[in-house]
Amino acid sequence: MNFAHNLEQFKDNIALEDEEGTTLSYQELALKADVLANKIGQEKQFFIVKCRNNFDTIIAYLAALRGNHTVLMLDADLDTGLLDNLIACYQPNGLWESGADKNYHYRHLERTTNTVHSDLALLLSTSGSTGSPKLVKLTLNNLQSNASSIAEYLKISSSEAPITTLPLHYSYGLSIINSHLLVGAKILLTSSSVVSKEFWQFFKTAKASSFAGVPYTYEMLKRLRIENMDLSSLRYFTQAGGKLAPHLIKYFATIAKNKGIDFFTMYGQTEATARISWLPADQVLSKVGSIGIPIPKGNITLESASGDLIDTINTEGELIYQGDNVMMGYAESAQDLAKGDQLKSVLRTGDLAKVDIDGFYFITGRLKRFIKIFGNRVNLEEIELSLSHAGFECKCVGEDNCLAIATINKDNSAIKQFIVEKYRFHHSIINPFFLNEFPLNSSGKTQYADILLHYKGISK
Repeated sequence: MNFAHNLEQFKDNIALEDEEGTTLSYQELALKADVLANKIGQEKQFFIVKCRNNFDTIIAYLAALRGNHTVLMLDADLDTGLLDNLIACYQPNGLWESGADKNYHYRHLERTTNTVHSDLALLLSTSGSTGSPKLVKLTLNNLQSNASSIAEYLKISSSEAPITTLPLHYSYGLSIINSHLLVGAKILLTSSSVVSKEFWQFFKTAKASSFAGVPYTYEMLKRLRIENMDLSSLRYFTQAGGKLAPHLIKYFATIAKNKGIDFFTMYGQTEATARISWLPADQVLSKVGSIGIPIPKGNITLESASGDLIDTINTEGELIYQGDNVMMGYAESAQDLAKGDQLKSVLRTGDLAKVDIDGFYFITGRLKRFIKIFGNRVNLEEIELSLSHAGFECKCVGEDNCLAIATINKDNSAIKQFIVEKYRFHHSIINPFFLNEFPLNSSGKTQYADILLHYKGISK
């Protein structure tokens, strides 16, 4: 039995609470999801849900899972043109969205839907708000496996009260919902920004017990001087969705330690239903920058460029993950929805990593985030990390023989000097340029493609 079909066991436990103090028990949530599933019909349907952090989104999501339908979760504020492109590409049966009355309504789409595989439960985009037609295909077993692993290593119980800081169309945000529904916890739903007074008032009155964020979230928390806040109800922080700068890891780990709170850094991909590894809170300061160890029931290996298994410490290779949470595969057209499991629980992450003598993994770069400088392969992740260690806030992009460095500091001469001295690159190929802010998607991830396009526009 999976978490979506097992809601009734928690009976009158509060499942959801919003900022207005409205609550929904597990029994009520199951009933509402079933009423909606029955309206959709007995035959398997494929529909889109335009997601907000509210009751209706979760009800529609659970209706799809409990009714053996297939749902594509999308940002409610996705550009209309991008939404239309996705509808044209995938031919869904219908669309759930919030109306003028703030309630969700189903809009039937007069289209001929292609066959959808019986195991396909959920579709998620890896590109946030860009509306890319490339989607990740997930099964109920994928969702259950990852929720179970997360609940195990974070020791989540029915007494928890996580507050939503992330969108529900994002795999990290959705994994928080899944892992807490699994154990009968109360989920605090809010769309308020973490920098708003409303968010922290709800946090305090509802006694939030956990807080999740991507690197951008933690950058904002530092500006809020979170060390001075009352966090007495909080049991732990979690961070994923990209690499957090080492100085911020130390900053938050120290605050957490002083306040008796756990701080977990984690690593994952949507292709693995969210989580691949986690770093135990008691190791965060001693293993700064590590993605930690595999999640329960997961396995990590490293593979060389020639396809050989790497079994030596501190040797770089592609990180290969194996577990029941690995997706069926990608979809790029309606025809792909009918295909079965193509990956057989094995995911080539595209990330380069190494493992230390204690079995802790460290991401060293990205297979596709390389350029060649005068014939030598250069790791853009490594350069970005070096700049961060040196105190520069930068994002690195580029093409062969062109290293473009976006910075929010107008005086960028020191950046160029640093790169010349550290890497011995010729000054002519180093091109720092100013941006007012780094472009981020709705999940707070850096949009490197947009940065490169901006650079090309100003370098003409």
